[in-house]
Amino acid sequence: MRQTGSHTAALVALYRGIESARPAGVRLFEDPFAPAFLAARARWALRLARLPVMGAAMPWSLLDGHWAGPRGTVAVRTRYIHDALLDALRGGLAQVVILGAGFDCRAYRLPGIEQVRVFEADHPATQPHKREIVTRRLGAIPPHVTLVPVDLTAQPLDAVITSAGYRTGARTFFVCEGLTHYLSPEVVDAVFRYAARSAAAGSRLVFTYIQRAMLDGSVRFEGAENTLATVRRAGEPYTFGFDPAEPPWPRSSEMSECKT
Repeated sequence: MRQTGSHTAALVALYRGIESARPAGVRLFEDPFAPAFLAARARWALRLARLPVMGAAMPWSLLDGHWAGPRGTVAVRTRYIHDALLDALRGGLAQVVILGAGFDCRAYRLPGIEQVRVFEADHPATQPHKREIVTRRLGAIPPHVTLVPVDLTAQPLDAVITSAGYRTGARTFFVCEGLTHYLSPEVVDAVFRYAARSAAAGSRLVFTYIQRAMLDGSVRFEGAENTLATVRRAGEPYTFGFDPAEPPWPRSSEMSECKT
């Protein structure tokens, strides 16, 4: 069991902060909460990045050289999920479930999300820091958000989230971002099947994944060795990947098409 907050969640917050520091006309999104999860030096770097001359000179490429690919991936997937969730909110939605929420704060900043119940399910070692930062910024966790501490490797999602107030049979948007590759195949299968059977027709699940071939080495990906080494050193190694040619689970009539 992890005894401290997630190191990779902090890195993702840095990537979101970098994207947010780009000029308004070109950035994919703005996450004003992201800098609050960073160490002091990183926060100062982000402040400097907002200055026209300094921002152009910031050596963010050094991060990309250390761990190729994820900065752009995080920016694109964050925007994709934002767009999909905003579309679902406009179409009528009862609740949102964010699995492995980490330090993302879309529950506190997307317009209209305060009109639905949001459940943030995450590891108990990570959530206290999230609660502290959000409470410091907003005064309290907003009433539409429920933090659900859960270790998915040791606890079934269904029992934990139901006791937190999750409504079975309601139209739901599930977010599973940056999570599947830290779980076992059995846990991923259990989580996805629960989403399919517990939510109403028209519910949606958006998830990200890494390719199985990256883990077993059967296909070479640029920067893969550095990436795998980095997460191992952080104590959060990748454990699972999908083969994109295979469906992740049997198709259910209760869920709309899943997004990758």
